[in-house]
This record gives sequence, C-alpha cells and structure tokens, in this order.
Amino acid sequence: MAESESGGRVHEGGCLCGAVRFSVAGAPLNVRICHCRFCQKAHGAPFLARAVFDQRVVRLQGPIGRYPSSPALDRLFCQQCGTRIGAWRVNGSVIGLALALFDDRDTFTPTEHVWISSKLPWLAIDDGLPQYREGVPQPDVMPLSAPVLDVQPVTCD
Repeated sequence: MAESESGGRVHEGGCLCGAVRFSVAGAPLNVRICHCRFCQKAHGAPFLARAVFDQRVVRLQGPIGRYPSSPALDRLFCQQCGTRIGAWRVNGSVIGLALALFDDRDTFTPTEHVWISSKLPWLAIDDGLPQYREGVPQPDVMPLSAPVLDVQPVTCD
C-alpha cells in the first residue's frame, strides 16, 4: 500500500479481468452494506458492501462503462469482463466502490446495514451491526437493532 502526496494511504483494486483498476487516497466517508433493490439488481446479489469516497480522491483507469440507473446515479462496470465497479453520483460528489474489488480485502469493514426493508427474506443478519430500515441514517435516527455498548462512567479527579 502506497501513500498519496498528501500523506494519506492509497488503496487499490480492480475488476475480474484486470482491465479496470482504481486507487483511492485516504479513508472513506462511510462503509455500509446496502440491501436496496437497485443494488440487488445492479450487482445480481443480495446486497452490496461498499465504501463511499469523495470523487476527488479516486482515480479510475481502463474500459469503464456507465449505466444511468437513476437521474442521480451512474453504475460503473468493466466493459471487458462486466464486473460491477460501483456507483458514481452524477453531481460530482461521491463514488461508492464495491469492497470485494479492493486488492486488500481487509482494508475496510462495514459499520451498518441500510435499506433492510428490501432485504431478501432468507438472508439472516446476525453480525451485530446497526440495521436501518431505509437509506442513509440521519443523526437523530436510531437503528432498528444495534450492538449493546459497554459504557463505562467517566470520572474527573
């Protein structure tokens, strides 16, 4: 793993055939498991585990195709092997990259599940991560389930 010019770690990944490669500098904005129908259909899987980054810290190379899955989002894929790379916000803000495509698969760990209202009924979620019925949690929204935290009182001397 290299370091960027700004000193942040650079993480790399790519598609099945190796024609598409990407690198990201620094930490993601969030790392979530999405169970929405769009992600299920776009990836042909029960969910998408992805890390979201500011588009300015991501470098993409190779034969990348785009499919406009909504007015706000383009789905990216390798034009040679068909690997789904992730989702690109057309407003220029963020990109979500599939976690399984990073060369070091232990680089990022999801912190929560979103859109479990669309979760496939046979899929059991028992990893202890918070689960949200719909999209991106807001600061004042409590998860449907959350791990019990061992909170110790703080004392000041």
